[in-house]
Amino acid sequence: MTHPSVRAAMVEDYAPWDNDFRAVYAGVFRRLLPIAGGTPDRHAVLPLQGCGHFAMEAAVRTFVRPGDKLLLPMTGAYADRLARLAEEAGRTIVRLPVPAGTRTDVEAVIAALEADPSIGHLALVYSETGSGLIHDVPVLAAAAGSLGRRVLVDAVSAFGALPFDISKLDMVDAISFTSNKALEALPGMSFTVSPIERLDACHGNAGSWSFDLCDVWDHQSGGATPGARRNARSTPGAARFTPPAQVVAALAVALDRYEAEGRVARLARYTENKRVLYEGVKALGLTPCLPEHLQGPIIVNVAAPNDPAWDLQRFVDALKTRGFVISNFYNTPEPSFRVGCIGAITPEDMAEAVRAIDEALSEMGIRERAGTPS
Repeated sequence: MTHPSVRAAMVEDYAPWDNDFRAVYAGVFRRLLPIAGGTPDRHAVLPLQGCGHFAMEAAVRTFVRPGDKLLLPMTGAYADRLARLAEEAGRTIVRLPVPAGTRTDVEAVIAALEADPSIGHLALVYSETGSGLIHDVPVLAAAAGSLGRRVLVDAVSAFGALPFDISKLDMVDAISFTSNKALEALPGMSFTVSPIERLDACHGNAGSWSFDLCDVWDHQSGGATPGARRNARSTPGAARFTPPAQVVAALAVALDRYEAEGRVARLARYTENKRVLYEGVKALGLTPCLPEHLQGPIIVNVAAPNDPAWDLQRFVDALKTRGFVISNFYNTPEPSFRVGCIGAITPEDMAEAVRAIDEALSEMGIRERAGTPS
């Protein structure tokens, strides 16, 4: 859900290479950097058109040399996707099993890294939306850094809500996120914050022009790589390839709202959204997939009712007629439905959503609402 002021920013036409729009584009980078804890002299915000998978593939390709190893805690569906991105890019994934419904154990990470000195990177999913679990990325990253390893972070649904300070985590090569999710803008852009010194050190790894964050930085900073043509597009602040200009403009407005609310207050609102939803679905006789002490504030997965009348798409359609749209897929081992707690919504909105869930289940004739948690 986006705020009307954010959506309104989409109605204007922009010329992506126009100097006035260039100022908006560059301004977004300046405003995203402090959210990650970065500083202009040490860190860069690196944009890519597309979803979070694009940013994560770019981070893997840029900072991990072909054939080198990454340790990846297998925390759920998005860790599975990251493994595929890395392996198809020619990098080697060392999978660390993580039991369902548990957080990544720092001692297990340390043991795996100590057992294989050839592993150069640890890759982490901060908020695993397939389960709703939040993993303690700052602690896990610090542990890897103490052993001399580098870290990549998928913070797609976490960034802007959960705490992170790249200036205090020198071992982090990349934290990647998108223009939507907790920033509450529209999808269409992904970003990575990285140390400039690491970008300067990692030229030639990517094997892809589109997914080379070093090239993004060279272009953005005006320092085109050897042999690259310099023109009006390769001056500081210019986009490398055509950006989704309206998405960028909407993000600028969303950042106005973010700065007015603040990260702590935004997380508190999401946490209260989660509480209202979690307690509400339990009161309806439904079964959340996670115990309350493990449930994160980003997304709640609810076990599908053990009733022969259950049909996920019918349920989604019934909610939609009542003004609420949720995903028509799930990533949990057992069937479930998922409800986001983020976006421009309030606890009052979430209470209305719970009432809509109750009405939809009744309309479908669901009598047995309890389900089997994953």
